[in-house]
Amino acid sequence: MQNKLFQSVILFGNFLTIGVDIMVQTENIIFNIYSIVIIFIIYFFASKFFKRDSMADKLYMQILNVTVILLTVDILSRFDGKSSIIHIMLNHSGNFFLFLLSPVLPSLWVAYVHFQIFQDEKRTKKLLLPLCVINAINIITLIISQFYSWFYYIDSNNIRGPFFLVPASMTIILILAAAIIIVANYKKLDKRNCFSLILLAIPPFISILFQIRFYGISLMLNSLVLPLLTVLLTVQNHKIYTDYLTGVSNREKLDAYLKEKVCTSTKEKSFSAILIDINNFKHINDTYGHNMGDDALETAAKLLKSCLRTNDFIARYGGDEFCVILDISDKKDLENLVSRINNCLEKHNRSGTHNYKLEFSMGYAVYDYQTYKSPEEFLHYIDMLMYEDKRNYKNKIKVTV
Repeated sequence: MQNKLFQSVILFGNFLTIGVDIMVQTENIIFNIYSIVIIFIIYFFASKFFKRDSMADKLYMQILNVTVILLTVDILSRFDGKSSIIHIMLNHSGNFFLFLLSPVLPSLWVAYVHFQIFQDEKRTKKLLLPLCVINAINIITLIISQFYSWFYYIDSNNIRGPFFLVPASMTIILILAAAIIIVANYKKLDKRNCFSLILLAIPPFISILFQIRFYGISLMLNSLVLPLLTVLLTVQNHKIYTDYLTGVSNREKLDAYLKEKVCTSTKEKSFSAILIDINNFKHINDTYGHNMGDDALETAAKLLKSCLRTNDFIARYGGDEFCVILDISDKKDLENLVSRINNCLEKHNRSGTHNYKLEFSMGYAVYDYQTYKSPEEFLHYIDMLMYEDKRNYKNKIKVTV
C-alpha cells in the first residue's frame, strides 16, 4: 500500500514537472514572439529617419536583425523533450545556431559603442577584425563539437557540455568589454547617450546570471527590447535637435539650452556665450559653389569642436553663424578660449587643405543675470559685439587694400 502510494506521488511529481516545463517553454515562446513584434515596430520607425551612410545607424539596424534571428532560433531550441525526429532536429539546430550567433550580438554592440564614443569610422572598422576573429573561434569550436559529440551534449539533467561555455563566456566577456569602454570614456558621451548605452548591457547581463542560476528560463534576448527602444528614442531625440549638415545642435536646442542656463545662473555660478560668424561666406559660395559653402560650414563646426571641451555646447545659430555656450564665469578665461579658437583657425588656414580661407567674427561675454533679464537680451548683446567685430574686420581689409 505504501509502495503504491509512493509510486503515485512520484508519478504525480513527474507529471507536475512535465507540466511546469511545458508551461515555461510556452511562456518563453510567447515572450519571444512578443519581442520580435516589438523589434519589428522599432525597425519600422528606425528605418524612417536613420541615415543609410551612417555607420552607427547601420550597426544599430544589424543589432535589430541579429536579435530577431536569435529570438527565432531560440524558439526552435524550445522543442526539447520530444521523441519525434522533427522535434529533435529542430531542437539541435536551434541550439547550434543559438550558440553560433550568441557572440555576434555583443560584438555588434561593442562596435556600436566604440563608434558612438570616438566617431571614427576607420578606427571602428579596425576593431571589427578582432571581433571577427572571436566569432571565428566560436564557429570553429562549435563545428568541432559536432564531430566530437561527447563535448557537446544535453545530458539527463538538461545541462549542456563543456563547449556550451565557449559562446557563453565570449558573450559575457564582450558585454563587459563594451561596459568598460563606456565607463572609461564616459566624459566623451552625452549623459543621455551614455545612459542608453549602459542600459543596453545591464538587463542582458543580469538575465545571463539569472539563466545560469535557473536553467530553462531564458530572458536575455527578451531583455534587449527595452534597451533597444531606449537607444532608438535617444537617437531620435538627438536627430530632432541636431543640425543635419554640421552635426552640432540646432537653433531649437540652443534656445532651450540657453533658457535653462539663464534660469540656473547665479552670482557665484554663471556662464559665457560666443556668437560666431564666418567671414566672406557669400564669397565662398559664389566663387567655389554651394557644395564648398557646405564644406566651409562643416569644417567650421569641426574646428570649433576641436577647440572646445566635451561638455561645452555648440549650435548652429542660423545660416553661417554658430553659438557656443560655456561654463566659464571669468572674462579672462573666456578671452583665453577665444584666443585658442583664433589660433586653431590660423593653424587650419596654414595647412592649405582648402581653396578658401576660413575666418571668424566673434562676439562674446559672460552672462550677468542682473544686466540681462532674458536669453533674448543676452543673445542680442553678443550679436551686437559680433557685428562690431565684423565691422572692424572689414575696415581692416579696406586699409590693407
